[in-house]
Amino acid sequence: MKKTGGELIVEALKANGVKRLSCVPGESFLAVLDALYDTDIEVIVCRQEGGAAMMADCWGRLTGEPGICMVTRGPGATNATAGLHIARQDSIPMILFIGQVQRDAREREAFQEVEFRRALTEYAKWVGEIDDATRIPEFVTRAFAIATSGRPGPVVLSLPEDMLRDEVDAPRAMPYARVSAHPGRRQVDDFYMRLLKAERPMVILGGTRWDADAVADFRVFAERFRLPVGCSFRRQMLFDHLSPGYAGDVGIGINPVLAKEIKESDLLILLGARMSEMPSSGYTLVDVPYPAQSLVHIYPDPSELGRIYRPDLAICASPQDFVAALCDLQAPAEPRWAERTQHMHQAYLAWSKPPQTGPGAVHMGPIMEWIEHNTKADTIFTNGAGNYATWLHRFHRFRQFNTQAAPTSGSMGYGLPAAVAAKRLFPEREVICFAGDGCFLMHGQEFATAVRYDLSIISLVINNGIYGTIRMHQERDYPGRVSGTDLTNPDFAALARAYGGHGETVEKTEDFAPAFERARASGKPSIIEVKLDPEAITPTRTLTEIAQTKSR
Repeated sequence: MKKTGGELIVEALKANGVKRLSCVPGESFLAVLDALYDTDIEVIVCRQEGGAAMMADCWGRLTGEPGICMVTRGPGATNATAGLHIARQDSIPMILFIGQVQRDAREREAFQEVEFRRALTEYAKWVGEIDDATRIPEFVTRAFAIATSGRPGPVVLSLPEDMLRDEVDAPRAMPYARVSAHPGRRQVDDFYMRLLKAERPMVILGGTRWDADAVADFRVFAERFRLPVGCSFRRQMLFDHLSPGYAGDVGIGINPVLAKEIKESDLLILLGARMSEMPSSGYTLVDVPYPAQSLVHIYPDPSELGRIYRPDLAICASPQDFVAALCDLQAPAEPRWAERTQHMHQAYLAWSKPPQTGPGAVHMGPIMEWIEHNTKADTIFTNGAGNYATWLHRFHRFRQFNTQAAPTSGSMGYGLPAAVAAKRLFPEREVICFAGDGCFLMHGQEFATAVRYDLSIISLVINNGIYGTIRMHQERDYPGRVSGTDLTNPDFAALARAYGGHGETVEKTEDFAPAFERARASGKPSIIEVKLDPEAITPTRTLTEIAQTKSR
């Protein structure tokens, strides 16, 4: 029986297990929207394509399967590149379908026409266009395979509008085949011998292609061997922070004790991590291209092994497959590094204890302590980018896998769309979004999406009236010359109520706990505006202190 291109797209999505997608509708893919009408694939209608793409990224981040997003041509697609860039730098599987102009108008700069195969190659692992509807099963299967294999990432498929209306006979869509990357026995033996000979080993976990079993099994391995373990920038959910071997996050503003231990380690094990600019502290923790440490790098994509750092042992394997190969290794009775591991964990515990005071009437330290004592271990925390995120990343102790959604690319505006996506995926779990005032308004309109789908997320908007990170750098480099970093904000609590949600304003530290409890009890999407003094730019230094340091 002949089917339209739109029906074939949906059939291929169903064959590959897709349960939900995000979109901003457009006339260029009406045939797909019509085909979705008769399926059980949930369509989350968003308010801006960047937010829709970020939701798809979050689904890919939390499930390991490609998040699906559909947008229209031209401005719809260019808006979506914000989410594409996050998925690319964060190695997240995602497929972006873009409605395209009709085939007979191509190369004329038709209405909203963009040649996506040229425009988006820097954003995606593969950009394809389906000119022939009979090839839809082939292209979609390939898209899923590419998005999930090696180093995962986004794929773009362009869909000419008239192609989606064509009625054709096509092969029945089948699910894609997962590509594994197993370590060889000799490689595992080599790794084991290097570990046993080490005096100061250090493990850094990162990247994607993890699952709950791999995270749990690696914790068992690390605790048997009493190894010190750090987590790469915004990948803290990969290791229990209260495990006796946890040494801290390897990211922006790293604990100096941890940084010193990494530099002085004699065996550095990167598992799933690329160790790019932010986690490497600007490429200073590990020398490029020849590390001072003996380096074992385990990564599922051979093109990344040796690309920045020359490893002494390169193992092309996914984290799941490598961890599975460790279960039979016997730990030494008394590892030489055990005391060092204990010291590093104690240093982490001290580093992650928040300060109790600071400038202004609202102090984030006690607020973070309250959150720690009043949220469950499976609570999902999301955030975008800004100095406010330091409070979450440094002082929250992640205990479980799939409790963090944050862009390693440092993209503002991510937290709210991610919270919407996470709550839709895990409706039984609490989801808390951290955002700055500047960050929140990048994609704050997706609060309407949360209201539409009755998603009881809680967004903490840390409002200091400035683009805080940029102001911090500005005061450091150009003290007293404020330019382009002041903000004028709405009443965020009133904004929440205007959308149909719950709103609270916190102007004193002691106001926070009852405000949070009221937001939680409301059962509605909520915004809690926390009015923070702009001087409280970091947990340990004020803006004035930063400017004075430069002026001296």
